[in-house]
Amino acid sequence: MVVALLNLIVLVCLGMSLMMFVERMYLGVAICFVKLFGRKPEKRYKWVPIKDDIEFGNSTYPMILVQIPMYNEREVYQLSIGSACGLSWPSDRIIIQVLDDSTDPTIKELVEVECAKWEKKGINIKYEYRGNRNGYKAGALRDGMKLSYAKQCDYVAIFDADFQPQPDFLWRTIPFLVNNSQLALVQARWKFVNADECLMTRMQEISLNYHFIVEQEVGSSMYSFFGFNGTAGVWRISAINEAGGWKDRTTVEDMDLAIRATLQGWKFLYLHNLQVKNELPSTLKAYRYQQHRWCCGPANLFRKMFVEIITNKKVCLWKKIHVIYSFFFVRKVVAHFNTFVFYCIVLPSTVLVPQIVVPKWGSLYLPFIITILNVLASPRSLHLLVFWIVFENTMSLHRTKATIIGLIEGSRVNEWIVTQKLGDPLKGKIDNNKPHNKPGFIRIRNRIHMLELLVGLYLFLCGCFDLLLGTKRFFIFLHIQAFAFFIMAFGYVGTFIPSSY
Repeated sequence: MVVALLNLIVLVCLGMSLMMFVERMYLGVAICFVKLFGRKPEKRYKWVPIKDDIEFGNSTYPMILVQIPMYNEREVYQLSIGSACGLSWPSDRIIIQVLDDSTDPTIKELVEVECAKWEKKGINIKYEYRGNRNGYKAGALRDGMKLSYAKQCDYVAIFDADFQPQPDFLWRTIPFLVNNSQLALVQARWKFVNADECLMTRMQEISLNYHFIVEQEVGSSMYSFFGFNGTAGVWRISAINEAGGWKDRTTVEDMDLAIRATLQGWKFLYLHNLQVKNELPSTLKAYRYQQHRWCCGPANLFRKMFVEIITNKKVCLWKKIHVIYSFFFVRKVVAHFNTFVFYCIVLPSTVLVPQIVVPKWGSLYLPFIITILNVLASPRSLHLLVFWIVFENTMSLHRTKATIIGLIEGSRVNEWIVTQKLGDPLKGKIDNNKPHNKPGFIRIRNRIHMLELLVGLYLFLCGCFDLLLGTKRFFIFLHIQAFAFFIMAFGYVGTFIPSSY
């Protein structure tokens, strides 16, 4: 019975591996085609700079709303507000809206004072405090759009609290929206200011580079659709309203809006050469919370919108297939399940059950090609390939759990914990020799992740069995992967801040 069950699981995993392989190969061929033969955004869409008009003056410029949602952002609020206030645009045609949901009265006062400081400099900035967190980020953005002055605006640029747009951001994005009525969104690329801070941020950079360089570029060029990244983008406000506005039914309100807008026939444009600085989570605690939200939310949204996508009459069948199969099923579900189940459970089990035979093309060749295609987007990190493999395998447990919660709508399906940003000021204050307030056993207990510890023990025992009694010679990989799970289980990854435990 065990052999029969494992054989069935192996077949399913091989099928998922083939899905991932075909998806990666397609994206690889598509990005090569786009880079070699694809037209630049200025060629695919009309782009004419907005010029002054002597007769009408600044009224020829569209009215821009810049929204900055934040929650207890002590370390980065000055950077984000300062960057937004530094955006180049006629002063009477732009409104900076700071949406503060802070629960810490000290931070709330600091943000309010910062806004008042810029207002004295002549910046049209509005400080908005709701007094509650209803709907979290989606609720803040939605409530901000309801204000009378916001209703006068044509476009809205959104920046999370750690994002720092360049002054020419609006000059490079708004003309696309003004001259192309079918465009709803212009998305910029993220540029990570702390990618070299630690090994964990380098691992994140590899994964996110592939997302922006390949997935977003191909989606924009081939389908005029991709998932809105939630920040560093400009929306046409009429498109937001037509799609039904911001909804807080999942933790990925940005993806939710993007799917609904594309189902209304709107198109999206990604600008690879326009980069906006931001910060990667550098503590394991913050990264795990972020990854839970990023994996649970899409799975839950897939469950909620599957029928709506299938029955939609405004988009072609090809785009429906792309959204359901490629965008959701393969990237948001299959990738997480296969990485964990196949590489961390099934393959190690073949050491204990030698009757299970996994073909080399499934256990070696396909994973190798998929991995190389991912890492090629980050050539400066090729030497970190092995670290990235074991890191992604280790994180796949956490991501798979979050995906399952999203699919079955478990108890943590709508958990929203803001990703902690450290900012440069705090990094200079980190002192690992500082005395701890919590007893040692409580700090250790809070840091241990039991599921990772159990999987690490399983891999370690499989490796020992293979070393002593087996013939597979997997023990080197198994022990390396087990060691990675142990490191993750005890929280020795990323920047360590004693006060966060």
